[in-house]
Amino acid sequence: MDTRIIDPSASLGEATTIGHFSVIGRDVTIGAGCVIGCQVVIHDGSALGDNIRIDDGAVIGKRPMRAANSAVTRDQELPACRISSDCIIGTGAVIYRGASLGRKVLVADLATIRENVSIGDFTIVGRGVAIENFCTIGRYCKLETNAYITAYSTLEDRVFVAPCVATSNDNYVGRTEERFKHFKGITAAKGARIGVNATILPGKTVAADALVAAGALVTKDVPAGRVVAGVPAKDFGEIPAAERLDKQGWPE
Repeated sequence: MDTRIIDPSASLGEATTIGHFSVIGRDVTIGAGCVIGCQVVIHDGSALGDNIRIDDGAVIGKRPMRAANSAVTRDQELPACRISSDCIIGTGAVIYRGASLGRKVLVADLATIRENVSIGDFTIVGRGVAIENFCTIGRYCKLETNAYITAYSTLEDRVFVAPCVATSNDNYVGRTEERFKHFKGITAAKGARIGVNATILPGKTVAADALVAAGALVTKDVPAGRVVAGVPAKDFGEIPAAERLDKQGWPE
């Protein structure tokens, strides 16, 4: 007995396998050599490349929900979710309609990627990470367990975000109508690093190759190549020369 539900309009590439109780929606395209686990839901129109692994219980192309008092979720028609070739999607991960993933991205178990988010090639989104809507994540980034990336944030290439980092986009903390004019997430420029359990306040920039120490509270922009630590974060000098991004020998 076939326990799968695959819409007749869906297109499956050669040697692609679909696990028990999975649901493949209308006009879904899945490339060659993909392995789709059990109880996976791939919503209408989603487009997947070749050699993608999606583990049990993941949801691809979910439409956002909007409450009566939602602050940044919009009523809009969204493009289909797109996942490029050679990606790995973990158990229970949820990737919304309107999200786009580059090649060889890893999305670990229980992570959530909202609508209007783009993620560059080779980036790792760790277990339980939440990336809110209207975010851009670059190439070769590492977002580790339970990090929270607030809406309207930009992380450029090679950004490192340690576990339990928190970011914010609302200086009014949910009060007054004025706040709707000023929502702004964080910016982490190329090679920026943010240590475990640090907090970055709305609109702040961590400039290229800067380092935010563990537990720091960033209330001001962090200049390029500097180390900041403490509550509130204060300058602790330049990053060690050996730690500079251009000394790592990594490909561009």
